[in-house]
Amino acid sequence: MKTSTERKLFQYAWKFRRNILIGLICLVVAVALELTGPFIAKRLIDQHIIGIENQWHQVEVADDHTVEYSNKLYKRSDRLSSSDRVLDTVTILQVERSYYFVNGEVPTSGNRQWQEGTLSIETDEQTYNAQAERLNIQQLYRFFQPEIPAIYWLLALYVLLLLIAAVFQFTHTFLLQKSSNRIIRKMRDDLFAHIQRLPIQYFVNQPAGKIVARVTNDTEAIRELYVRVLATFVTSFFYMAGIYIALLLLDVKLALMSLLLIPIIYGWMKMYKYFGGKYNTIVRSTVSDMNGNINEAIQGMSIIQAFRQQKQTSEDFEKLNGRHFDYQRKLVKLSALTSFNLVNVLRNIAFVGFIWYFGSSSIGVEGVVTVGVLYAFVDYLNRLFQPVTDLVNQLPQLEEARVAAKRVFELLDEKAEVLDHSQVDRYKGNIVFENVTFAYEKGNNVLKNISFNVKAGETAAFVGHTGSGKSSIMNLLFRFYDQQKGDISINGHPTKQWSRQQVRSHMGIVLQDPFIFTGTILSNVTMNDERISREMAIKALKAVGANRFIEKLPGKYEEPVKEKGDSLSMGERQLISFARALAFDPAVLILDEATANIDTETEQLIQQALDVLKKGRTTLIIAHRLSTIQQADQIFVLSHGTIVEQGTHQQLIDSSGEYYRMYQLQKGSVSVNAI
Repeated sequence: MKTSTERKLFQYAWKFRRNILIGLICLVVAVALELTGPFIAKRLIDQHIIGIENQWHQVEVADDHTVEYSNKLYKRSDRLSSSDRVLDTVTILQVERSYYFVNGEVPTSGNRQWQEGTLSIETDEQTYNAQAERLNIQQLYRFFQPEIPAIYWLLALYVLLLLIAAVFQFTHTFLLQKSSNRIIRKMRDDLFAHIQRLPIQYFVNQPAGKIVARVTNDTEAIRELYVRVLATFVTSFFYMAGIYIALLLLDVKLALMSLLLIPIIYGWMKMYKYFGGKYNTIVRSTVSDMNGNINEAIQGMSIIQAFRQQKQTSEDFEKLNGRHFDYQRKLVKLSALTSFNLVNVLRNIAFVGFIWYFGSSSIGVEGVVTVGVLYAFVDYLNRLFQPVTDLVNQLPQLEEARVAAKRVFELLDEKAEVLDHSQVDRYKGNIVFENVTFAYEKGNNVLKNISFNVKAGETAAFVGHTGSGKSSIMNLLFRFYDQQKGDISINGHPTKQWSRQQVRSHMGIVLQDPFIFTGTILSNVTMNDERISREMAIKALKAVGANRFIEKLPGKYEEPVKEKGDSLSMGERQLISFARALAFDPAVLILDEATANIDTETEQLIQQALDVLKKGRTTLIIAHRLSTIQQADQIFVLSHGTIVEQGTHQQLIDSSGEYYRMYQLQKGSVSVNAI
């Protein structure tokens, strides 16, 4: 069953679940602590700030909650204890911005008016009139004074909770980012390791720039998913859950009305996933195409400039860049619509519903809620839209990461070769091809019923026109590809019964255009293999004659070389590749047109190196220059995927066949038209 992209992302995260789980627990604690703020504010307002608007009882004994007024001690009704003896009851009420002291017990709810020393309180049942005395600032402060320690304590508690929340928030952020970076490192390691296991055919069909984009750009987009998007979504989820719980505790009906926000957000996310996913797929694909285009242009810059193709190259790039711009613009429009308009519309609708629900007549002395509840509800409602804003703002990154992950997992799902590095005994090099037929594409055979035998220690050469199948024979021997028909064996052992790594374990190859890696001359010989010591590498370089130019370099054997070895000549690069092959001491050596690009003077040095390299090995040579293979034990002449001639140099010359005509052509004795 095919695993979804989301499930694969989860599986990677699950490998680092401990830190992620701890981080999420810290997040929950931090959110819970932050959400205590409105509840603390509600208590502070209702019980300690406007709580003095209440019945007060005259008592005999002073304590922390008593207030002295007119030489009498008073205590709020909600502060009375069982030991207090009540002598009298008074009431403190607020009218507009002033507070009034009423001798006697009157209702604390109802419409109030104060005029010429008389306070009128109108309730649904009746109207109360009572003599009242306006309290000045000093007198009013006395009634607030018992609440000041509690107010300070609540404020200190809130600050302490915020500081603790900050510690948990830091821990959550640190752990999630640490885990995210580890996930991406693991993913990149897996991706790069997987790339090295892919068959050669995959790289034939995929530009290098596209593969590079998946390893770098796409994984970086996924990193943002774990660092930002995951944290934002989890934070928003817990924040909204906490806020809804708080709203339910404050007012069930309005909290249920606020739940309508959830299906709206869900529907919007589904819509964004459809359009955003479609646009991001094109954007990510175009970025890969651009990387491939740039890589190709840089690799071929000398040809582009030599043939004055800068304008055409720029136009090709501009087409890709234009497509990228168009779809990025569509994503910007979609993001602008979600991140700004949606949230503001929802916020405005919520506040309209809030005002409608409470109504101006409900927010008063006989209101359905206290001022503290009202403040807390407005605070929570405001807080509710922050995670909503965070959610919709992360939708672009979410879809970008999802599309990038899909591309990465498509590469990881490519069928790779099974690695088996277990050692096999060093074979001598008896190579047999028996009725081998091979095609890169079905129905187009490049080798047709090929059979030959190369004995251990022999040197065999393969010649023929371009496309005759010479390199295909080497590709099959190295198991870069497998034949469709026939058998290939080494020392009587079918190569298909060994893993590809086992087949190659005792083989070496020197290419027409040797590849030099960034590093030093020595590192290009040892390939950082622990089995090849510095002394072995220097000995190999000296054996092929490379020391002649290396000794003249400033750094000698530690001389730095850049990618492709552009600071070295073709002959120097070739000698280093010979030394590389010699250091690894292969039983079978393949030379793929190793002297094709070498000038005549350098060729003599290369031939001396080749003599050293071939000694005691089975050597297979693909050659264009027939002068370089005259000493070969066997020469196979190929034409259109078949062997048309076979023998030594002299035998083939004496037969006056295809090889003879090729030899005469290279000597200049025969014109091309004659052939």
